Amino acid sequence: MGTDLATPSAAAALAEKMLPPLGDRWAHVQAVAAKAEAIAVVVPEADRNLLVASAWLHDIGYAPEIRHTGFHPLDGARFGATQGASRRLCCLIAHHSGAVYEAEQRNLATDLADYEREDGPVLDALIYSDMTTGPQGQSLPFEARIDEILVRYSAGDPVHTAITNARPYLRAAVQRTESRLTDVGLSPAF
Repeated sequence: MGTDLATPSAAAALAEKMLPPLGDRWAHVQAVAAKAEAIAVVVPEADRNLLVASAWLHDIGYAPEIRHTGFHPLDGARFGATQGASRRLCCLIAHHSGAVYEAEQRNLATDLADYEREDGPVLDALIYSDMTTGPQGQSLPFEARIDEILVRYSAGDPVHTAITNARPYLRAAVQRTESRLTDVGLSPAF
């Protein structure tokens, strides 16, 4: 078994080992992790490290050496399990940013269903961190982030279709996190 990947430092070290060759993807992951750390107060204290660790690892499935299905949330969750990540961390990786919608497009819904989707502040905050951070790590309002994804992936691509279908679900998660930020006296982090 590997290190406890639920600690931000261990998750960051693993991400740093595997993602820098991916250029912009690495910049995106670093910014998502920084945003998750900045907004961690919106989740219970006991879950803050888990949120930040999941942000570091949410795109680990893009690493070429662990790509098996080509569906990065599933490849990342499976890899996390081989590295000793907790079940909950693997499930957060598997379900970040509405992965169930893309799994349907790729005929991988049954495989993704091996990982339970939690509904609550931690997944909402992970979605918020990812869906308000652009591909080069820039902060973007939610609608601008969705629009840039739809431009990057042309109509007919599974990602384009999935993001189109997931938009209301993702918007609701972002709005819940923005509400939680307001409740603790913070402004949205974009």
